[in-house]
Amino acid sequence: MNKKQIEGLIHNYHWMTKEVQRLQRVLYGADIPMRSWGVAQYGIEATLPKGSKGKSQAELRDMDLREERLYKRLCKFEERVYAIETAASKIEGEKNRVVYDCMMEGMSYRAIGLHLGLSREKVRQMKDNIIDQLCQCCHFVHLLNEEKSVV
Repeated sequence: MNKKQIEGLIHNYHWMTKEVQRLQRVLYGADIPMRSWGVAQYGIEATLPKGSKGKSQAELRDMDLREERLYKRLCKFEERVYAIETAASKIEGEKNRVVYDCMMEGMSYRAIGLHLGLSREKVRQMKDNIIDQLCQCCHFVHLLNEEKSVV
């Protein structure tokens, strides 16, 4: 991935999270909040068998084409949203993290500059620094790599 694609993903994060929630409502009938993944259960619920959060192969065969297409899109968006969220921990500097968070919300350079009391040019330089840090983080780029390798 090049710098322009990574920047585009960060700016698209805001609507991708909304699309993930919408697709989850369409496919599963209710919201499955991403924040509750992996939450421990206590009591009798902890001993009961747990079903898979995803669709089984039999269910996928029985789905109509639209639902299958929506499910594939949901999986792709969930992977990208997760990668963008985990990348925040790789960024060095508190101001850089604030700029990254503002970029994830879809704020413009001018709005970020007003928020932090900086010029647009300084915000652009900080953004370039953040993108450089993410490009150097091979784990982030690997998570976003669209081609799946066959082992």
